Amino acid sequence: MPPLGDTGKRVLARFLDWLLIFVPLAVLGIPFGVYARVGDDNADLSDVWAANNDGGQWAFQLISIAAYVGYDTYMTAKQNGQTVGKRLMGMRVAMLNDGSVPPVSAALIRALVLWLPALICCACLWPLLLLIMIIFDKPYKQGLHDKAAKTVVVSAAR
Repeated sequence: MPPLGDTGKRVLARFLDWLLIFVPLAVLGIPFGVYARVGDDNADLSDVWAANNDGGQWAFQLISIAAYVGYDTYMTAKQNGQTVGKRLMGMRVAMLNDGSVPPVSAALIRALVLWLPALICCACLWPLLLLIMIIFDKPYKQGLHDKAAKTVVVSAAR
């Protein structure tokens, strides 16, 4: 098994992957009314909440979940265990038991545990919890998403 991926590089890789999906979604959110009334000085908080909880907001939420989970699943299972961020940082996801590229089922479990809580309810706390787990987990530096899928992040051979 190759050496484990560096924690700092993992964080940077995840940030790059998040940015890669976030930017197109931010532009796509405009026709869905995601930003409606947010900048309106005359709107109180309940108006902003009501404007952002219509059918367009829910559709956009589902599109966002599909984009993040789909990207992570596809790249992990079909691109040698590497998302764009991991490729740039020289790392890959591997199955813990034998170092192989995760199958689609493991990649999907990993992506769901990684992204669903952050996208549905815990945008600030979930990534922080995962980071704390990665920093303190011994011996494999696994987050909950890695534990659920039985994966580990390792350095990729160049």
